Amino acid sequence: MQQQRQSYTLEFKHKAVELGNKYYSTIRAARELGTSAENIRRWKNQLDDERLGSRIKQTTGNKILQLKKLRRELGEVKMERDILRKAASILFSETQVKFEFIKLHRDCYPVENICKILGVSKSGYYYWNDRKPSRRELHNLALTEQIKIIHERNKKRYGSPRIARELEASGFHVSEKLVRKLMKQASLQSVFKRKFKTTTDSSHSYPVAENKLDREFTVGGENQAWVSDITYIRTAKRWLYLTTVIDLFDRKVIGWALSSVITARNTSVSAFKMAHVNRPITNNSPLIFHSDRGIQYACGEFVREIGSHKSVTRSMSGKGNCWDNAVAESFFKTLKVELIYQNRFQNKHEAESSISEYIEKFYNTDKRHRHLDNLNIFEYRKLQSGD
Repeated sequence: MQQQRQSYTLEFKHKAVELGNKYYSTIRAARELGTSAENIRRWKNQLDDERLGSRIKQTTGNKILQLKKLRRELGEVKMERDILRKAASILFSETQVKFEFIKLHRDCYPVENICKILGVSKSGYYYWNDRKPSRRELHNLALTEQIKIIHERNKKRYGSPRIARELEASGFHVSEKLVRKLMKQASLQSVFKRKFKTTTDSSHSYPVAENKLDREFTVGGENQAWVSDITYIRTAKRWLYLTTVIDLFDRKVIGWALSSVITARNTSVSAFKMAHVNRPITNNSPLIFHSDRGIQYACGEFVREIGSHKSVTRSMSGKGNCWDNAVAESFFKTLKVELIYQNRFQNKHEAESSISEYIEKFYNTDKRHRHLDNLNIFEYRKLQSGD
């Protein structure tokens, strides 16, 4: 008859292993407990495996929890970064502006998080959001929408003075101060000016003309004084040279030329001929043509062209004095800020198309000029004629 195998409880096995560890001898522990040393060694290995597995499981669980925590914290950091990027322009704005930002983005981010980043109270936001807007706030809201339309329509070139005048022309009676405030609240800014570098090459032996204009930039009628200058325009392939002729009476660009070479024929002469076509020169009406001392205005080819008109008197700025031709310089600054710096032209065709549109369809027609009391050229001429 086969002997039945003896079974041991888990408690007995633990006690046997502990006793073996205490005596440093599984044989002695086996004799004392009435079992075999082989059993105690097997039980010890099993317990060691169980403890190791438990430690591994616990360590893995801790790492998983830590990983989840890190992922959650990373998500919060990314969300804060996105909110800060979008709210960068209003961080120091009024509380109402921040509340409007929260309302606009509450479907994207938790309100509590946006409030914390912007430094406003959540209860304050909910109170503001639940109350009915006042009549003034509704008016300012409608006004802000009109300001945004004008701002975008003019490709962000207008600041508060010109936008206020544009609103006035559309029937809105509003102060420049209010427009400036609403633009700030809506984070609307006109394009910024950059440092402007002169490009005149006056290192030549040609005779220069006397400064007849003498910074008298306000005249009583058209064809009394024209100013001209040349600037560089960068494209991906090469530099281009833009020449303009401006009538001081209404600040209209009456002649311009864009060329890939800087010879007088392609710059000063070409622009002067266009100006003469647009505003014909008569022999009985004196006209001052003012420019800097650049070679394109001092060379024989240009002198002969302008000399064919007996009523025209040449005038040139003092050496190295850009203020003597401030109107022409100012136009180039405005052009570069409002157009050139906002685009990257690949070639002459792209540049010429954009510059033509800017001059003919914006600057000479719609743009409000500070010198003309923020009127456009058409409105100014109409005012001067008394119509």
